[in-house]
Amino acid sequence: MTHIDSPRDIRTGEELDTSKLDAYIKDVLPGAGGKINILQFPSGFSNLTYLVTVGEQEFILRRPPFGKKAKTAHDMKREYTILKSLHPVFPYVPEPLAYSEDPEIMGSPFYLMERMKGIILRKDFPKGLVLKEEAIAKLCKNFMSILSRLHHLDYNQCGLDTLGRPEGYVKRQVDGWSRRYRDARTPDVPDFEKVMNWLADNMPADCPNPGIIHNDYKFDNVVLNSENPLDIIGVVDWEMATIGDPLMDLGASLAYWVNADDPDEMQLIRSLPTNVSGMLSRRQIVDLYADIAGVTIDKFEFYYCYGLFRLAVIAQQIYYRYFHGQTQDERFKMLSFAVQVLEKAALRVIAGNGI
Repeated sequence: MTHIDSPRDIRTGEELDTSKLDAYIKDVLPGAGGKINILQFPSGFSNLTYLVTVGEQEFILRRPPFGKKAKTAHDMKREYTILKSLHPVFPYVPEPLAYSEDPEIMGSPFYLMERMKGIILRKDFPKGLVLKEEAIAKLCKNFMSILSRLHHLDYNQCGLDTLGRPEGYVKRQVDGWSRRYRDARTPDVPDFEKVMNWLADNMPADCPNPGIIHNDYKFDNVVLNSENPLDIIGVVDWEMATIGDPLMDLGASLAYWVNADDPDEMQLIRSLPTNVSGMLSRRQIVDLYADIAGVTIDKFEFYYCYGLFRLAVIAQQIYYRYFHGQTQDERFKMLSFAVQVLEKAALRVIAGNGI
């Protein structure tokens, strides 16, 4: 197939020092030889992702956005550590190859990992990739099966017992995202106070069976086998992974899941092909996950509302940078509209319209 996710020329201002990176790679990765070439994957709003080719070998490089400070440096090491711990026990994790904090190479921490070459679904299916309805439903099942498998890993045996604190996880998320939204709010977006108050008043108890949660599990963070698109071969972007409530993870995932019958404004902010014929609805996904994971899910409205709010905060934090001239990336211009749409969706959940 010809639907492999492809990089493009590097965006202006996000170039890397080719000679320094070339010297580093050939020093730490024995056998790497030949001319170096660097391209950039265009999607994503957080850490930057590049394809580095050295001779016949391909690597993925991850680094923080330019202009980020010390906290992001910690995040890069944390993400690399997660990959190192999970790769031996969770085959969907790319193999991490090298990590560096040397500021002389590119001014920030970064790491290299293997490239998992395959199909990544973006807003719409790639041209020429046509799946029957029953095949798309099977893809949904595979998608949820892998998430459940992650949630059931023993994080102590993985060496990730210090990754997060499951006690009080829900409250910390509600309080933390509320604080971050208030800090990042600009005059042209809603205040979200009704949503934040509702979340604070309706928090469930701590999950009795916390697990490793990805925190950004969606179709454009999984890699499909190019020869069999129903086969998921990789899960990427682990920067927000932690130990917590699996249903919070599911809620965060479904915030991206736009049903075919959702309002027009939701269709306008859709970033994944979850509206095509054959895709399960959000309610069907919840029921499917419950069946696969062997759990009973009551009142999922809280988790979905939380996911919508959390996604709005992420969008608003990025838009805040654009609003204040800290970035010129035109992709960020319309994020204030997305924030408004997400608030309306959250208010519909609070009003009793389900998920």
